[in-house]
Amino acid sequence: MRWLYAKLGRRYVRLVLFIQMQGAHVVVAGGAGLLQLFVRADGTTFLQILAASQVLVVVDNVISCRVTSKLLRPADPWQRGDHSPEAADAAWHALAGLPLAFVRRRVLHPVLITIPPIAAFATWRLEVPWFPAFFALAGASGVVLLYGSMLRFFAMEIITRPVLEAVAADLGPDVDPRRTSVSLKTRLLVALPAINIISGVVVSGVSASGGDRSIDDLGIGVAAAIVVAFTISLELSILLANSILQPLRQLRRGTDAVAAGDFSVRVPVLGGDETGALAASFNSMVAGLQERELLREAFGAYVDPQLAERVLAEGTELGGEEVEVTVLFVDIRDFTAFAERASAADVVRQLNLFYALVVPVIAQHGGHANKFVGDGLLAVFGAPDHLPDHADAATAAALELVASVHERFGDTLRVGVGINSGPVVAGTIGGGGRVEFTVIGDAVNTAARVESVTRETGDDILLTEATRRLLARDHGAFVERPTVDLKGKTERVRLHAPVAAAATRPGPVTDAVRA
Repeated sequence: MRWLYAKLGRRYVRLVLFIQMQGAHVVVAGGAGLLQLFVRADGTTFLQILAASQVLVVVDNVISCRVTSKLLRPADPWQRGDHSPEAADAAWHALAGLPLAFVRRRVLHPVLITIPPIAAFATWRLEVPWFPAFFALAGASGVVLLYGSMLRFFAMEIITRPVLEAVAADLGPDVDPRRTSVSLKTRLLVALPAINIISGVVVSGVSASGGDRSIDDLGIGVAAAIVVAFTISLELSILLANSILQPLRQLRRGTDAVAAGDFSVRVPVLGGDETGALAASFNSMVAGLQERELLREAFGAYVDPQLAERVLAEGTELGGEEVEVTVLFVDIRDFTAFAERASAADVVRQLNLFYALVVPVIAQHGGHANKFVGDGLLAVFGAPDHLPDHADAATAAALELVASVHERFGDTLRVGVGINSGPVVAGTIGGGGRVEFTVIGDAVNTAARVESVTRETGDDILLTEATRRLLARDHGAFVERPTVDLKGKTERVRLHAPVAAAATRPGPVTDAVRA
């Protein structure tokens, strides 16, 4: 079928389905031959019955082809080249649901139009009493029809499978297959009794000598096969269905649990057959997912969440790109003296308390906690994720950060924050299997130098003129500080302190946004 699909393209489905439907002629011819096992009709009568049944098959095939073509119309846009998710979804449901939809649309037609005419014609041509011959022949015709319908149903599934494989590549993850086909339980509980009925009627005709057979025997054979199929054989059918379905139900519950985020779920391995092997594979897969999730959580703890998501999506090699960012450098005042007096455990505990307060504030404003340097932290706004208002975000984060530190630690701990904006190169750097995401450029060095100036001015926050010019939101008034010489800078840098975090020393107060 895959070979035919590759050769025929979009003509494949309708053409192969229409050809497959012609197999009904062979099935009905076999049914006429089955009738000969019970009633030895002369050649002319047999040919007349065969011809009448074939005419009805032609009529049935014409109707079936029209119904099938109509049911396939939702798949036509995708087959003509529209591979959008909407077209793929419509095509998938049309193709996957074709066998069930076809049965639903055609369930009454054979019962009303095919079985009564052929049973009546055969009764008339065989010149036998209408009762019970008509009903025996109708039952036998129903057996033939059941066989042909089952063949057509499963053939439709096989024929549409190559196209479904292609359509599935364009589908989203939310497709629901349950509303398009018959459940496995229904298939087993319908197919197994049907097979028993068909087999019983055929065996009944073949096992006895033709001279002893009659229409009455045909009726008895059909009735006996139905009774056996739905009594003695039904118990075995139910047991077989349960032996297959129970492991599959457990697998389904397991996959639902995994979809809900529970990677600790495991399903019992109930045997050494295919379902047992599938359960073992499922458990192995979930164990791998659980390990991966633990690594993901650990990765997220050591790496900024935004960066972690980007690495998982793009890989570890994030190519360097030049971007405009705002860099925020925060440092704890006089922490070196505290570290000399305190034990190592107290130092680590104090730093963890500090960073537990600071890092969420940076993240809430869209920043990336890029690097921890002892008692200092380098944060970037605008990389790895682009942020149009990076200057405003960094300034707002700094104001909230200083206020939160003062509220949490009071006068026992003070910070200095330096902010600068400018172009940097952002990307991964490293080697030997170890890399880190970083930003490199003069803007980073300047932010660190500006932070050191806060120790001289006494301000909690200082930002450069480059950042000041980019502000578009109201952050309160600013106090301009005297221009300073920064190490590594040839020109003096103008600095501003937000009034909300400024030291009590003179300086011209400016508006929050430069005109």
